[in-house]
Amino acid sequence: MSKLTAVVAGGGIAGLATAVALLRVGWRVVVLERAPEFGEVGAGVAITVNGMAGLDALGVADAVRAAGRRIRSAGFQDSGGRWLVRMPDLPAEREPTLWLSAVHRQRLHAALLDAALPDVALPDAAGRARLITGATVTGVEPGEPGGPRARVSYRTGPDVHVVDADLVVAADGLRSTVRAALFPGVRPRYGGATSWRAVIEDIGRIGDTFVAAWGPGAEFGALRISATQVYWYGYVTQAEGTSFDDELAAARARFAGWAPWVTGALAATMPDQLIRHDVFHLPDGVPGYAHGRVALAGDAAHAMLPTSGQGVSTAVEDAVTIGRLIATPVGGGADLGAALAGYDAARRPRCRRIARQAVTIARFGAHLPGGWRQTLRNDLLRVTPARVMITSGRSVVGWAPPPAPAGRGA
Repeated sequence: MSKLTAVVAGGGIAGLATAVALLRVGWRVVVLERAPEFGEVGAGVAITVNGMAGLDALGVADAVRAAGRRIRSAGFQDSGGRWLVRMPDLPAEREPTLWLSAVHRQRLHAALLDAALPDVALPDAAGRARLITGATVTGVEPGEPGGPRARVSYRTGPDVHVVDADLVVAADGLRSTVRAALFPGVRPRYGGATSWRAVIEDIGRIGDTFVAAWGPGAEFGALRISATQVYWYGYVTQAEGTSFDDELAAARARFAGWAPWVTGALAATMPDQLIRHDVFHLPDGVPGYAHGRVALAGDAAHAMLPTSGQGVSTAVEDAVTIGRLIATPVGGGADLGAALAGYDAARRPRCRRIARQAVTIARFGAHLPGGWRQTLRNDLLRVTPARVMITSGRSVVGWAPPPAPAGRGA
């Protein structure tokens, strides 16, 4: 049987993770990336145990661990640094829910890129992906399982190209071109907040624990991502499109009077280290994560507010599930339509639940206005046992890669 071909739109974390999953089960893979070179912008990311389980399944978890830092979630404070909920200091063997792998997004992306372009083929891999940069997707014909193959059109400079595929994976982000072609009524919506982020040199105030502070209409968090680097974010509610002449001065003013570890991180930040972006999401979801011969993954499928901390982890979950529930069985002769339906059933309910939870967390946390609401929320949290939040977290991070189905289909 000839090798099957997949086209992955998007060369970010979701796209490269999917490429690795497909390569490992023998597919030919073409990755189309709009940017002129493969890379990742952004700052840090904290990957929960479900995301690390996915990276383990892709064979890159050890590289990610080596590139980052293992940290423990210590809980939540108010803006002045007083504890709202303090998590128990338990080892990962007893409570893996509390543990995170913190790493610079660029290092995570590099680990996936190395896996997509191995120096030698993995024992169970078809080899190396074909990575095309400067490739702007201009159209997609989704095809039909059991019928016509999918067709993707893309442009590189003045040249227009067309490639046929047995499977197309839309991993082209929040403003996905592929999703727009399939579901034109699904559009990103402003989430009501913006986020400053930076990676700075160690300031001596951040250990191997992650603490988030909540104040009126804002959240601040900082975590170590290497022996010498700290990543921080400042998430604040404000009108869409708000601009500042001096971003760093605006960030410092917004968090003035907060806990010393917050103001210390801001004081240690240089202007060229700071980035900011308005936060958008897909609050109504997508009608399906599969259409024709196309599967949606990552932000193209389920862009969610960052308050859940699950954007990267769910993208990795998508990639592994595509490998296990689509690529593996279809490579063995199973029906593609049934495999795509299984992927949708496995991913869409879970990701919709996490996305809704992210909205709830935002309303109760960073989006909550000042005044009596802050006092009431803080008082409630101080009498809430930590185990309640741990149990809630287990429902999200307790994911494990699905077993690949055996047997052949029609």
